[in-house]
Amino acid sequence: MSDNVDPRNRVNELTNREWLIETKSFWRSQAEDDLPDWLDPELLEQFGLWLAEQHGEERAREMMGQLSSSVMWSKAPPRDKLKATHPATFSERDIARLIHLFTKPDQLVLDPFVGSGSTLLACAEADRVGIGIELIEQWVEVASGRMEAAEVPYRLVELEEALGAAAEGAHALIHADSLAALQAMPAECVDFIVTSPPYWSILQKRGEKAAQEREGKGLPTQYSESAADLGNVEDYEEFLERLGDVFVECARVLRAKHYMCVVVSDFRHGPQFHLYHADVARIVEERNEALQLKGLTVLVQDSKNLYPLGIPYCFVGNIHHQFVLIFQRMS
Repeated sequence: MSDNVDPRNRVNELTNREWLIETKSFWRSQAEDDLPDWLDPELLEQFGLWLAEQHGEERAREMMGQLSSSVMWSKAPPRDKLKATHPATFSERDIARLIHLFTKPDQLVLDPFVGSGSTLLACAEADRVGIGIELIEQWVEVASGRMEAAEVPYRLVELEEALGAAAEGAHALIHADSLAALQAMPAECVDFIVTSPPYWSILQKRGEKAAQEREGKGLPTQYSESAADLGNVEDYEEFLERLGDVFVECARVLRAKHYMCVVVSDFRHGPQFHLYHADVARIVEERNEALQLKGLTVLVQDSKNLYPLGIPYCFVGNIHHQFVLIFQRMS
């Protein structure tokens, strides 16, 4: 543990100042190549040294603290070819940031909807060990390929082997239904859960322009055609109830006082705008007395394409942000 970490800190390895910065409710996620040069970490460090020479170290720390806490950049790397095949992904760097915030070294991270494997790659970046569960064989193969390309140690394992693999320092990838896999896991066996759940059947009904772009590249426009896939449930309320079943088991396998982060975006279905983040928050708390919503972080995605969806006839917004819902298991 760093000498600057408060000895009472039982959550992460961050200093109080680093933790304070992370509590901001607005993050900005942008393609790495678009970041302004002056935000380069080396330039910032040189600027801090110059301030110290001009104003003294104490005043320089105050001024730099104001600068870094007011400009929150989350640099999303370009998606590799395998990741691009998945119709709904998130940035490994954003997930690594959450892992640093809510875990300590050697703690175990779980993603019950691991998809293209981004959470496992983020665990490797953050020097943590992860377990990922994925129903669809195609995405298991994509996740495996990405892990191999990154030379990250992992094992494609049966459920009963996952905890053993993780204890030996290998990320575990499980090809299974999330609910069944979670039900078979022992209680309070993971330290942090981070995931992005399915977006109902909305990927099949996404805007024509976005669908045409993926189809033109030969990329899938939905998760799968499996009847077991929550993304193929037609009724929205039924979908939420089945998703709630998964989160009930997530609460059971999460250790007491530890955290779960759910990354979601709102969406439209025809004329109806669904506050998906609010619906997820509601279903999680309704179904789990032990899980309490502690707050949310807004993650802006400026690198997404803009579409003139209703122009020139009406307003139809482009959704360029996600919510990170932060829950804690209270007992």
